[in-house]
Amino acid sequence: MPAIKRHTPHVFFDLAALSAHERYKLIVSTIVPRPIAWVVTLDRNGKRNAAPFSFFNAFSTDPPVVGIGIGSHDSGQPKDTLLNIRDTGQFAINLVSEEMAAAMNITSIQFEPGVSEVAEAHLDTFPSSYIDAPRIAGAPAALECELLRVIKLGTENSLVLGRVLAMHVREDAVIDPERPSIDALRLRLIARMHAPWYSRTSDLFPMQRISREQWPVGNGEIAVTSAELDPSS
Repeated sequence: MPAIKRHTPHVFFDLAALSAHERYKLIVSTIVPRPIAWVVTLDRNGKRNAAPFSFFNAFSTDPPVVGIGIGSHDSGQPKDTLLNIRDTGQFAINLVSEEMAAAMNITSIQFEPGVSEVAEAHLDTFPSSYIDAPRIAGAPAALECELLRVIKLGTENSLVLGRVLAMHVREDAVIDPERPSIDALRLRLIARMHAPWYSRTSDLFPMQRISREQWPVGNGEIAVTSAELDPSS
C-alpha cells in the first residue's frame, strides 16, 4: 500500500502495509534524536562484549528502570548482548560522548562469535561496584544494571528492562554530589539520528514548565517573567 496524502499537511503511512525494513526506516528517521546505550556484558566464560543500541531510554525513577530494544542478527539469531544478559542477569550501560564516538562505531561491527569488541576497539575498562560486567573507562557516565525482565516483541526483537543499581559520572560534570546535580553539557553526549547521522547535545534553549497558577484559562497569555526563562537565574 503506497503512502497516502490526506486532506491535511501530513502524509499517512499504514504500518501494517509496510515491510519490516520500511517500518524501520520510517521509525528511526522520525523518532530522533535517540540516546545511545553502549552496553557491556560478559558471556559465560567471562569474555567481554560491547555493542551500541539506540532504542534506549529511562522509564522509571522509583524503582530506577531503563529499557533497551535489542533486535536480532540478519540470520535471525539473537545478538550476543541479549544472550549474555539472559545468562548473567547483568549489564553496564555506558553513555557515549563525542570523544568516544569512533570507538563506539567500531563496536557496532558484527564480528564473528568469540571476538571481543572491547579488545577490537582498544577500550580500557573500570570494574563495576555491584555487577561483574565492567564499564568503559572513557565513557562520561555509566549505569550498573541488573535484569528485571525480557519482553519478547515479535519473533526478532526484545525489550530488556533493567534496574539501575549505581551510576558513575565523570567528576568534572558533577556540580554537587550531595544534591545530586549534574552539568549535562559537560558530558558532551551524542545521540542517534538516521543513518549515517548522529547529533550533539550542545544546542540547547531554555523553556520552563508552566504552572497551573501561571495559566489563567481563556487568557492565552503566559505570566512568566524573563528571569524565569533564564536558566542561570
